[in-house]
Amino acid sequence: MTKQTTVRLPDDLAEDAETVARIEGTSVNALIVDALTAEIERVRQDEDFTNRAKRLLERDRELLERLAR
Repeated sequence: MTKQTTVRLPDDLAEDAETVARIEGTSVNALIVDALTAEIERVRQDEDFTNRAKRLLERDRELLERLAR
């Protein structure tokens, strides 16, 4: 299953992405998917990021529990 979304890119970045995709023999969509996949994997390995995510999730859980009372 996939989800369609719109990404607004500055003209120069869009042109660079089109050029790289063309040279790589792939689509701009595939290039963006690969770049996002790599970035998500990078932040998953970032201990500071994961600690901030855990704190945020804990805060959200506490807020939801308070609202449920």
